[in-house]
Amino acid sequence: MRLAPDPTELLPVITAIAEHGGPDFRGYALTSLRRRMVRHLMLERLDSLEALRAQIEANSAARARLVAAITVHVTAMFRDPGFFRAFRAESDRLRTYPYLRFWVAGCSTGEEVYSLAILLEEEGLYQRSRIYATDLSPIALERARAGVYPLAAMQDYTRNYQRAAGTRAFAEYYTADNENVLFRPALRENVVFAGHNLAGDASFNEFHAIFCRNVMIYFNRELQSRVHRLLHDSLTTWGYLGLGRSETVRFSGFENDYEAVASKERLFRKIA
Repeated sequence: MRLAPDPTELLPVITAIAEHGGPDFRGYALTSLRRRMVRHLMLERLDSLEALRAQIEANSAARARLVAAITVHVTAMFRDPGFFRAFRAESDRLRTYPYLRFWVAGCSTGEEVYSLAILLEEEGLYQRSRIYATDLSPIALERARAGVYPLAAMQDYTRNYQRAAGTRAFAEYYTADNENVLFRPALRENVVFAGHNLAGDASFNEFHAIFCRNVMIYFNRELQSRVHRLLHDSLTTWGYLGLGRSETVRFSGFENDYEAVASKERLFRKIA
């Protein structure tokens, strides 16, 4: 298999995805995309990027597999428990609103969505909340809607939940068989799963909190700036913005519009 020595060799494949109705990855960091695309070539038993381009131009299923492969889905329930502890501590302020809208942007396979739903339920906020869970990958969204995860992951997820100041037995939220767990359907009742591409789609509501965690690290600087504007414009004043540990509002052009709620945990509140 001939590997791409220069990440810009990916551009014809990326362009083909966009021209055939798929997401536009041209604002993503090419070095990171290259690693995932090379791995996908091996899985598809293709020997060149030219062969991959021909495949996705001819086959919609192949395009969907490629989009799923190069979209990052590294996630976990209650990932970075300190972040969820910090957000839980804001519950009293959230209770002042009669109705709450949350956006989990780049929700991947849904682990963070269910984490947020559980937190809101424990704080008595879920029944007056609507969570919008979006991702550009239809395959990831299908898994998120299903709410089925490996039983083997539950031990780690339970530890995360406990460290995130969970107030119940984590096992109350799912049923299990020998291999998988199914999270309670009630946790999906107030969730809307939908396709949305941060790289090109517009704002679609105003939110009291947005979680966009560990997503922008895969974008180039220009796309990061665009997404920061989108998130800022989608937040109500005094709304919360949650980012990943390696992300920040500094140098975003909007740093003066936020105050840090928990700077180490990358939780901010919009003040302007």
